[in-house]
Amino acid sequence: MNIKIAYSNTWKKVLIILFVFTKTVDVFAQKTNSTLEKSIESKIDSIIPLLTLKEKVDMCHAQSKFSTKGVGRLGIPELWMSDGPHGVRAEISWDSWDYAGWTNDSITAFPALTCLAATFNPKLSGDYGYNLGEEARYREKDILLGPGVNIYRTPLNGRNFEYMGEDPFLASKMVVPYIKGVQKNNVAACVKHFALNNQEHWRNTVNVEVGDRALYEIYLPAFKAAVQEAGVWAVMGAYNKFRGQYATHNELLTKKILKGDWDYDGVVISDWSSTHDTMEAAMNGLDLEMGTGTDGLGTNSLNHYDNYYLASPFLKALKSGEIDETVLNDKVRRILRLMFRTTLKPNRGFGKINNKEHHAVARKVAQEGIVLLKNENSFFPIEDKEGITIAVIGENATRSMTAGGGSSELKPQFEISPLEGLKARYENVNIVHSMGYATGPSVYDAVIPSKLNADSLRIEAVKIAKNADIVLFFGGLNKSHLQDCEGADRTQFNLPFGQDELLNDILEVNKNVGYILMSGNAVEIPWLRNIDGLIQTWYLGSMAGYGIADIISGDVNPSGKLPFTFPAKLEDNAAHSFGVSSYPGIDQEQNYKEGILVGYRWHDTKKITPLYAFGYGLSYTSFNINNVKTDKKTYLPNDKIKVTCQVTNSGNLDGAEVVQVYVGKPKSKVKRALKELKGFEKINLKKGTSKTVEVSIDASDLAFYDESISDWNLEKGDYVVYVGNASNNIIKTIKINIK
Repeated sequence: MNIKIAYSNTWKKVLIILFVFTKTVDVFAQKTNSTLEKSIESKIDSIIPLLTLKEKVDMCHAQSKFSTKGVGRLGIPELWMSDGPHGVRAEISWDSWDYAGWTNDSITAFPALTCLAATFNPKLSGDYGYNLGEEARYREKDILLGPGVNIYRTPLNGRNFEYMGEDPFLASKMVVPYIKGVQKNNVAACVKHFALNNQEHWRNTVNVEVGDRALYEIYLPAFKAAVQEAGVWAVMGAYNKFRGQYATHNELLTKKILKGDWDYDGVVISDWSSTHDTMEAAMNGLDLEMGTGTDGLGTNSLNHYDNYYLASPFLKALKSGEIDETVLNDKVRRILRLMFRTTLKPNRGFGKINNKEHHAVARKVAQEGIVLLKNENSFFPIEDKEGITIAVIGENATRSMTAGGGSSELKPQFEISPLEGLKARYENVNIVHSMGYATGPSVYDAVIPSKLNADSLRIEAVKIAKNADIVLFFGGLNKSHLQDCEGADRTQFNLPFGQDELLNDILEVNKNVGYILMSGNAVEIPWLRNIDGLIQTWYLGSMAGYGIADIISGDVNPSGKLPFTFPAKLEDNAAHSFGVSSYPGIDQEQNYKEGILVGYRWHDTKKITPLYAFGYGLSYTSFNINNVKTDKKTYLPNDKIKVTCQVTNSGNLDGAEVVQVYVGKPKSKVKRALKELKGFEKINLKKGTSKTVEVSIDASDLAFYDESISDWNLEKGDYVVYVGNASNNIIKTIKINIK
């Protein structure tokens, strides 16, 4: 008997059995899920008739700053929620914005979402969401108010650090695993802010006018992915108006698109005080009204929760017959469905908080999200050599970056500062620190100047820098009002607090300078040619100092890529190129005149050279991308376009590279961007090794939104596939055809 043949046949039988078993399990799981869903809907059907009209209305609005009523007599629980796109917020008082003063509400602060987007690593985004969800579950939260996926339109937006960059495809691919990870803990993610909340200036009143193509192609895809791919359980409305109607109860956005076209079965939650009208809120799809009756700082009217638009006025309209009770029942059905997914879920688990696994994920995201922008003369990494003095200059080396920022402010169990991280890593180098510049404390809606003497700080910093071998300048922005903070936009593109002048003074006495830029936004960098090293480090949370030291020391090879474009000057940004009518608007009316040409789309199409391009990021090793090809030259609309290439780590260090695939349509019947991101893949390679990478793209995803038919339209004809490692560094172009 041929042993090889027998062995082969045995394994074939095993594989067949495994395949059949897997399929059976899949079918069983699908049937089980379907049965469970039907069971839940049946339970909801039985509960709704037991509720009084008043009890049902009470479920549709807040009872405190962050909770809604249950129905005690029936065992229907309250719903508790918390701010927290990158960490669960400290406990807030019942009826004011003061902190409750708990001693057991400290958490792990994860890096802000700009950093997560910069990893270009969807799997890591899933880990991030799962660990964050565990912390929310431990804190007994039912809804986590995040993530945010509003598009980076202007670098002045104070809230960009909470979002996932300028590209709708990247944001879509990164938000889906985040949401799935959170919701594995039976905690609802709440994607926000739906939609077109792309600035904080005038956010409560500005009316946004934008064409349908830009709406569907740029500003809605990440929300659509959150709903249809991730199955998100909650969506938060935005403050602004869209085409004259507030977004939170906008007939087109919420009623037609979200709950109609996308068949969304979850709840729509208002942002705090974003509700303005009972009839619109009732009829256009708002389910939970939060924050009305406050000014965001603690001013309340008497019995204000009963005066919400979806409270007593809603009840009155229902009793009079002006609003049919079926409208209310739909909202209650969605709220009960949310409860069965969260607080009423059997075997829900208890969560975890501040454990080593969470700290490891926070550090990993920091490591992979940090972007090396400039590295002349191999400035980085810096060796730990005896006899070397490193001058660490800048307040941002020691300042807390979890404090401030508005609603995303956090209370971490600990926060490792960059200075602490460097001192822990470098045992032989002499590290000295000087503030150099100082700002005041971070408070909401106010700027408090520092009481320290600016001249004295500058003089001391220059003195220390002069006597150092290496200078690391920790600067950028912080999370104070008019910086990276909710409630207002930045008022300047250049760096604040006299940093430019201080850096120039330091460069006169020491040329060996590296700049560590901490921000959630692009900034103006007029001194770029005078420094050797530049690293973008974002706001990194609890493990910030360790993550930064990992990169600076070379213990970890940087692999982050920019999720948005750094324009050379503010006027090069599309939103600003059209003047004030496009940003911030005139008399609270704003027109997105750039249309679909946001970020790199604008720079590419208008041939404007960016300072640093979308997708850009350096490494301590070198990569070659070769043998780029597509599996075919001609495709049908339902085909998959398979792009393959070979990536080689030709340097001396292990590292990771991101292969980016863009597609453009020359000679289109409508104006289109030169190219758009349609696929990417991050790979880790040992030094001297190669790997074949495949990126698959649905041909149907090359469609544009055709305003003439109010639907998507896939043009036939020639397309160009662009493959590279940044939007402005294309290695190969290939022409394909869609039949």
